[in-house]
Amino acid sequence: MASSANTTEIRIKGIGVSPGIAIAPVQMIGSRFEEPESHPIVADGATAEKLRLQAAITTTRVQISALREQIDETVGSDHAGIFDAHLLVLDDATVLEEVVRTIDSRQINAESAYYTVINRYLESLRKIADPYLRERAIDIEDVARRVLRNLRWPSGGGMEGIRALDLSNACVLVTHELTPSDTVGLDRERVLGFATEAGSATSHTAIMARSLNIPAVVAVRDLLDRVHPGAPALIDGYHGLVILYPNEETLEEYRALKKREGQLLKKLRKLRDAETATADGRRITLSANIEFIEELPMVKAQGAEGVGLYRTEFFYLNESELRSEDKQAENYTLAAESLKPHGVIIRTLDVGGDKLFPEHFDEPEPNPFLGWRGIRVSLARPEV
Repeated sequence: MASSANTTEIRIKGIGVSPGIAIAPVQMIGSRFEEPESHPIVADGATAEKLRLQAAITTTRVQISALREQIDETVGSDHAGIFDAHLLVLDDATVLEEVVRTIDSRQINAESAYYTVINRYLESLRKIADPYLRERAIDIEDVARRVLRNLRWPSGGGMEGIRALDLSNACVLVTHELTPSDTVGLDRERVLGFATEAGSATSHTAIMARSLNIPAVVAVRDLLDRVHPGAPALIDGYHGLVILYPNEETLEEYRALKKREGQLLKKLRKLRDAETATADGRRITLSANIEFIEELPMVKAQGAEGVGLYRTEFFYLNESELRSEDKQAENYTLAAESLKPHGVIIRTLDVGGDKLFPEHFDEPEPNPFLGWRGIRVSLARPEV
């Protein structure tokens, strides 16, 4: 990809959620949750609209189940669980009953009724302070888009979003946000990486990108206002950097880095199953550090012998309430079962200092790095 001689290089910082480097022209895609056309239904038409809704839900269930099976086979059952959550959203009885009531009371088409109800839930979620719960809005939106698409094109002929892209050439994808199913559907031969304005390191989209080895940067503010389709771009998933109109010096630097990256990965793949030992023959154990349960498939794929550090404080970054002992035990058991006969070293909650959770551990003090933190918190709060 040639640099643009008459355009100044632009560097925009975001959050790198999946390592790697991608260099290609930009492909842009709109991804906002848009309201479908609303129209009144004919007399006695409510029954037909409710049947349309039921058919769309059934089709969507089949599609999500197929996605789950695909991820289970290619990436692992831990990641496939994301789509179990999508199925729960799809079949939520409270939501579906409210949609049916809306069709009856307002005498409107199923698309409009479904959008109205779902959008009300989405708006409520987006106002929540907890970032993890806000991220769940993306999962609900993912399911809702699929239902609306199946309402509009019941024969399955409708294409939008990722599937509608004409990807005849390699590109980096730039959009407001990607859903987990969007990410799974990316053509890895054409989409070399992606950058989004929304998102976080704990989102299901980020987890899927890491699992599929797609370089990705999220939370890039005002990205869509600063780029146009076909613009030369570079995604640096290591440092959370999007470089638009990279100059020749930058391109040379990153091409060299990408080449070294490829050479290193090739060497590491050869060593993955080799015995780890020092030069004098002493056996050592090479383990992984993890923060999320979803990283377990990568631990096994890279040949690590268990987990040397499981950082449990990320439970509390991702939950509005403290996890019960049963929930923690379930999580740790899953890790141990997945990696046996290798071990898992679990670090107790490392709260305090630079990792503060004021909603759970509100103990203000002049210097939190030297005060109530780490093991002191665990001893003082055994219920944690």
